[in-house]
Amino acid sequence: MNANKLQAFRKAAYNYLGKAKNATFDLIDALLVTRNISCLAQLSLCPLFRRKWPSVEEALEDCRPHS
Repeated sequence: MNANKLQAFRKAAYNYLGKAKNATFDLIDALLVTRNISCLAQLSLCPLFRRKWPSVEEALEDCRPHS
């Protein structure tokens, strides 16, 4: 997949999400690069997740797509 297609996909996915879009995308990026996840707190420690622990819960609660 080339960079333009990936960028277009990420933009479309971002626009599809509900509230907490930025936290949700950081969470997705953290999921993609973290090898062994035993709890959600580990994701908040990933350098790609640029927020603090409460944002993990917020992203999971508010990421539902628009109807």
